[in-house]
Amino acid sequence: MDHQDHVNLLSKGIPTPAGVWADFGSGNGAFTLALAELIGPGGVIYSIDKNRRSLDQQRRTIESRFPDVTVHYLQADFTRPLDLPGLDGLVAANALHFLEWKDKTIRLLQNYLRPAGRFLVVEYDTDKGNRWVPYPFSYQTWRNLAKKNDLERTELLATVPSSFLGRFYAAASYASMTSSRK
Repeated sequence: MDHQDHVNLLSKGIPTPAGVWADFGSGNGAFTLALAELIGPGGVIYSIDKNRRSLDQQRRTIESRFPDVTVHYLQADFTRPLDLPGLDGLVAANALHFLEWKDKTIRLLQNYLRPAGRFLVVEYDTDKGNRWVPYPFSYQTWRNLAKKNDLERTELLATVPSSFLGRFYAAASYASMTSSRK
């Protein structure tokens, strides 16, 4: 996948520019860069990853390509509570497939969202993993996980072929309109 694939996967889930977003498990920033392009100047991104070197690398890239987007880099484990503002949306791209039991983390991430905030997932469209991608989940499994964890209106946004495990999909689910986060 290249940058345009990352943008295409997320674009239908981010219909308007600006807002406050987070990229959980951001790694080297492939989807942070896509977010920066899509939300544009005036947007704010919280990029969260355990690896300081990855965050430093993405800082250099984003500052050179998208200098008008504000990005906060947090070296942290996103499966533990973080001090974040209410989010208009979040991206979990190839991050949840490292967790065997996802419900607790999905609920934690959902609690960061403002009412009707967008929870975007990018994942391999399979339920069978391997040692590099131990716990992927298909779109249908995501629909079930989202519903079980009180996310609403799950929709398939886009797919992209993958030579590794068939294809990637992007999906959007939404926090309730009555979410307590503001």
